[in-house]
Amino acid sequence: MPRTVRDVVFVDGVRTPFGKAGPKGIYHETRADDLVVKAIRELLRRNPDLDPAKIDEVAIAATTQIGDQGLTIGRTAGILAGLPQSVPGYSIDRMCAGAMTAVTTTAGSIAFGAYDIVVAGGVEHMGRHPMGEGVDPNPRFVSEKLVDESALFMGMTAENLHDRFPHITKRRADEYAVRSQEKAAKAYANGKIQQDLVPVSVRRTSPEGGETGWGLATEDEPMRPGTTLESLAGLKTPFRPHGRVTAGNAAGLNDGATASLIASEEFAREAGLPVRMRLVSYAYVGVEPEVMGFGPIPSTEKALAKAGLSIGDIGLFEINEAFAVQVLAFLDHYGIADDDPRVNQYGGAIAYGHPLASSGVRLMTQLARQFEEQPQVRYGITTMCVGFGMGATVVWENPHFDGGNK
Repeated sequence: MPRTVRDVVFVDGVRTPFGKAGPKGIYHETRADDLVVKAIRELLRRNPDLDPAKIDEVAIAATTQIGDQGLTIGRTAGILAGLPQSVPGYSIDRMCAGAMTAVTTTAGSIAFGAYDIVVAGGVEHMGRHPMGEGVDPNPRFVSEKLVDESALFMGMTAENLHDRFPHITKRRADEYAVRSQEKAAKAYANGKIQQDLVPVSVRRTSPEGGETGWGLATEDEPMRPGTTLESLAGLKTPFRPHGRVTAGNAAGLNDGATASLIASEEFAREAGLPVRMRLVSYAYVGVEPEVMGFGPIPSTEKALAKAGLSIGDIGLFEINEAFAVQVLAFLDHYGIADDDPRVNQYGGAIAYGHPLASSGVRLMTQLARQFEEQPQVRYGITTMCVGFGMGATVVWENPHFDGGNK
């Protein structure tokens, strides 16, 4: 019996505010799974017409799947969030593209007809679980020269990308970083971000370790409004003496969680749920691990080819800013100006932070907001580089598209 492929849509997306990893960060005393639970509960609160029993799957990504990010976190977070025990769940790891993979993997199942609606998202508590904690890379990677040793250190891969594209200077990366901070501050000032944030109750501790009471995390902690070129120029280059990658032109080490509702368009409309984006195509590719930041270039080429589109058809770009050099390499490849207004209109991870496995849904949530505001735009993409040499791209269609008539 032949099957028809169903249209898949992005119904809604939320996230916690992102925090700085470490003892001084807002989530130092908060469990990773509790961050996911907050995001799932907020999705249910915002969509009261959705019967939780109809959710077919909970797919949650985490890069470091141990401790409070282990134990098949999609299943455990679903139970903790109050979903019926009949709703299954599982965990995913594709490093930085974890939440993006949660969305596309479940979307494939929706298109096939196995699911009608799912929760897909990700979490990373880099304060509790630094990237690489507990891993044991096979010595053959280096001894047999399967990858360059620098591939194991993301900051070094960014320096390698600067080497490959020497015209992408440190100053140019710093200029991009300043713009990201400025755009993020403007987005906050205009109320573009807060509407998709779920406040999180956090326990405060003093530097001496004593508890000082409870507070409410309501905004992203890593942001540095007012950042200037001068303030970035003097920062250390931790990955290489006289290098080009600094804490100012890269995303930091962060904690946070995201969650989204992904559904068949038919189910969403029958259930009275919003249709905020329509999935067109997606692609993942591998590249040399030592220049993993190059990944979004071929993944975007592949996703566009599958959609029958060209880069000129894309009216909005949400590019994860793991490092400024990675975004700039992408823009150069496609002949897009550093300050093109289509790119990261609300700012990006350099300002907000990049809690690895959660970031893909942040990109989607921001793109969905921009689609609502700009019905003259038909297509947008969310794309990111991925640890150990991969790229990930999803092409989305704006369901509010009005044919280009403003």
